[in-house]
Amino acid sequence: MNKSQLFPDSPITDQEFAQLDKTVIETARRQLIGRRFIELYGPLGRGMQSISNDIFIENQEAKMDFQGSFDTTFETSKRVNHTIPLLYKDFILYWRDIEQTKVLDIPIDFSPAANAARDVANLEDQMIFHGAKEFDIPGIMNVQGRLTHLIGEWYESGTAFQDIVDARNKLLEMNHHGPFALVLAPELYSLIHRVHKDTNVLEIEHIRELVTDGVFQSPVLKGKTGVILNTGRNNLDLAVSEDFDTAYMGQEGMNHPFRVYETVVLRIKRPGAICTLEAIGD
Repeated sequence: MNKSQLFPDSPITDQEFAQLDKTVIETARRQLIGRRFIELYGPLGRGMQSISNDIFIENQEAKMDFQGSFDTTFETSKRVNHTIPLLYKDFILYWRDIEQTKVLDIPIDFSPAANAARDVANLEDQMIFHGAKEFDIPGIMNVQGRLTHLIGEWYESGTAFQDIVDARNKLLEMNHHGPFALVLAPELYSLIHRVHKDTNVLEIEHIRELVTDGVFQSPVLKGKTGVILNTGRNNLDLAVSEDFDTAYMGQEGMNHPFRVYETVVLRIKRPGAICTLEAIGD
């Protein structure tokens, strides 16, 4: 069903709605960090309001046998249910602006939609990394059962690389063999763009050889913090009920409010696949 059928009172055409949706999706794609290393599960449909999350026991190894006897020990340690929250931001297209585009035969300026999409994308990353207390959703940086590593002084060349090696080794000891992704606060991310001591290579290039699923920075991480994690849907995923979309909310006065929204929730299945980087004293 096209948007003109969903929203028959909308002041914009199907073609303009398509341009609006394109603007929203392209803006969100440029902002989102979590989705660059977290796999998606879905879309499940706009009617889905909750989803189960199995949390698995660590170090449950496979077995070798001639015929394969039935194993009564299952890997799942517990199952929880997460509410799938609605993430949204409203914006307005003013009637005079719309009328002007018709008179001058020019495209509608969807900058307000782009700003709304940016805010929703930032909120998604906020939920991914820090969770949502009001919905009892843990985030990557605060989930119980994660590993932690206290970092040294990254202003000294080589310290950042050694801290990443040590944190990665902690994950390897927990039987998490990669691939790994690294996300840093902007302050730390800037410090790895220096020449690694006794080499002619930037420190980030050496880190990328160990962290093959990407090295990223995120503005939702503050101070001297970061995280390295074993990627893959066996460890975590992002359950999507309805992905980024736009809706017309009906005329308000003479103007036209719209909404950018999505319904998503993070599912962490193996907290031990995550190692947060924390500064001493923070």
